[in-house]
Amino acid sequence: MIPAPFEYHRPASLAEATGLLAELGEDAHVLAGGHSLIPMMKLRLAAPEHLIDLQDIAELKGIARTDGEGGGEIVIGAMTTQHELIASDELARAVPLIREAALQIADPQVRYLGTIGGNVANGDPGNDMPGLMQCLDAAFELDGPNGRRRVAAREFYRSAYVTAREDGEILSRIRIPLPAPGHGFAYEKLKRKIGDYATAAAAVLLTVSGGRCGSASVALTNLADTPVFAADAGAALAGSDLGAAAVDAAVAAALAAIDPAADNRGPVAFKQHVAGVMLRRAIARATERATERAAEQTV
Repeated sequence: MIPAPFEYHRPASLAEATGLLAELGEDAHVLAGGHSLIPMMKLRLAAPEHLIDLQDIAELKGIARTDGEGGGEIVIGAMTTQHELIASDELARAVPLIREAALQIADPQVRYLGTIGGNVANGDPGNDMPGLMQCLDAAFELDGPNGRRRVAAREFYRSAYVTAREDGEILSRIRIPLPAPGHGFAYEKLKRKIGDYATAAAAVLLTVSGGRCGSASVALTNLADTPVFAADAGAALAGSDLGAAAVDAAVAAALAAIDPAADNRGPVAFKQHVAGVMLRRAIARATERATERAAEQTV
């Protein structure tokens, strides 16, 4: 179908974009990569009178690393594409989990246009990056009529397509604390075919020292109406030897935190089973990577 008529705006700065949103109000929608909004417009499920395209705003693009006494971080502009995340050697060295997940999003054509900001700001529980950002303890910067504020990814999602972003705000940057040196990571995802959302996916970030888990973070994708940060699952791993009992406890805690719905990807029982399988695989791979890195540092 063809979208309803709209007026197109292409601001050159973030200030201009937020000004347009303030001026045009609820009749305006922001366009990032367009993979969610444009199909909705074609189906007439969304009919904005004004479309504000963020493509020309240079300050919303790029990947930068900062180092400080309190620990460093990676700052990613919201209009950075999935392809650019994959291509960044700096990002791959600092937070390799992001590249691993980005490579599993849709297909190359989608990744050349799809942005990290659009992926996390949309509030779609099937998107891969929201759960990943929760696993990494990221924070989102939001710019709007009242200035700039920061919201933790673990507090950003309220329900399906409902987030802490307020009217007139644009998600501008993502800030990710640098994981500990030698950390292990994994993103395991089951989907029906290339380009599909996950039936279930699990992100794991952990550290190993002296044969025991020092810290662990676990998040799950497309298993509730929001991404699921499974704090109890991470707690079950932290301090353990990462053996069968600890993994069983972590999986049980994760399954208690999810609330999948039956759909064309399978019934609830199947999704719960797949969630457990994905988490076990992610824990195993993250443990293997952390153990190998720890061994390399002692040589």
